[in-house]
Amino acid sequence: MISKKSHGFIFSKNIDSFLEGIYNAYQFIIRFFKEVFQPPFHIREVINQCYEVGLKSLALISLTGFIVGIVFTKQSRPSLEDFGAASWLPSLIGIAIVKALGPLVTALICAGKVGSSIGAELGSMKVTEQIEAMEVSAINPFKYLIVTRVMATTITIPILALYCSFVGLFGSFLNVHAAESTSLIHFYQEAFKTITFLDIFSSIAKSIVFGFTIGLVGCYKGFHATKGTFGVGKAANEAVVLAMFLVFLEEIIIVQLANWIRFF
Repeated sequence: MISKKSHGFIFSKNIDSFLEGIYNAYQFIIRFFKEVFQPPFHIREVINQCYEVGLKSLALISLTGFIVGIVFTKQSRPSLEDFGAASWLPSLIGIAIVKALGPLVTALICAGKVGSSIGAELGSMKVTEQIEAMEVSAINPFKYLIVTRVMATTITIPILALYCSFVGLFGSFLNVHAAESTSLIHFYQEAFKTITFLDIFSSIAKSIVFGFTIGLVGCYKGFHATKGTFGVGKAANEAVVLAMFLVFLEEIIIVQLANWIRFF
């Protein structure tokens, strides 16, 4: 039987571990912002990581965005037709995809695909002591491995989000065209009629924050992986879970900030 004293010890140990993790994450972020502005900048490695994040995720982003556009249109049409407002469908789809679904779907896919990949890659390098070998070779592993990957996700994911939005709108157009024979130009005109500059700005801003978060979480978990192959799998799994949680949290905060700005 476990005593109350043992319960208290375990609880205190968990609290200490949680606070230590927050402090380590804070130190990791501070070090990133110090390193990112100091030479060398490893531009070629940033471009290589942009390729890894961007082009290798393009097929999945395309398929998901296309399906989201079709499904959301099919689900929205009956409700609008009940109120005699089927003509508002392109505007509704445009606002929903550009403002919310495009950036969010892209971030979740990248959190699962890119975040886990970064966590596993850096974790395997950590447990096999490749990172220590880079330090012996007078290469700054934080600069070469962490900064380049975080920069790549921060740059690439907003581009993927915009691409996902247009693919989603195209999927929606095909559904609308099949039902009403609407032209592509007319559909996009209606879709963007109610979208303001603030909507596009908030969408891009969200995607930048999402990209930074996904890259940072994946790198942090991989860079601090321990306990051999078990630690590599744990780092990849934790990178996905934490990145998705933070993406949803940031979505709520940024939407609220955008609403406040619109109100003022």
